[in-house]
Amino acid sequence: MKIPMRVLVADDHPLVRDALARTLAGALPLSEVLQAQDWAGVQARLRDGGVDLALVDLHMPGMNGLDGVRALRQAHPALPIVIASGDGDPATIRNVLALGVRGYLPKSENPDVLVQALTLVGAGGTYVPARAMDDLAAAATPARSDVHGLTPRQLDVLRCLVRGLPNKLIARELALTEGTVKIHIAAILRVLGARNRTEAVVRAREAGLAP
Repeated sequence: MKIPMRVLVADDHPLVRDALARTLAGALPLSEVLQAQDWAGVQARLRDGGVDLALVDLHMPGMNGLDGVRALRQAHPALPIVIASGDGDPATIRNVLALGVRGYLPKSENPDVLVQALTLVGAGGTYVPARAMDDLAAAATPARSDVHGLTPRQLDVLRCLVRGLPNKLIARELALTEGTVKIHIAAILRVLGARNRTEAVVRAREAGLAP
């Protein structure tokens, strides 16, 4: 996040919300940090417009958990959303990511990880904690993963996905066009039987293609 951005921090606990806002304001001096304490506050802030990224508590008043996430995604499909929660249950994480959010951040993470995660999402990537990814792999329903159906170039793209790189950075690193990257990703999802990038990374870990 080297350009000015408006980041919305939404949490019903004043101390947590203020700590998150202070951390981001200190680490991202070019960015403006907005705050909301409940679902109604989030809606009001987003109606005002100009929010570039939202860090939202999964269980704040009025949010209704996954229903709130789904409503946010439907109302603001282009807005990068990162969910913050103390819930580390793999099923919860899987369900949240399946709704298309760009990250899941446990509240137990340290401030440096918070900044790194939001920086990655701001650059177009997706953030999932490494230990949560391990839990997802362990809890995932076994599925056919015919890794032999991937070409060497698709394997290169898959390894970039594992690192959380957005399409633009994958294209730059592998000297491809973004359109070609999208074609490779579509093929990877089809071969691995994955519905999205996050599931593809889980399948890659299951198949031993990523540490």
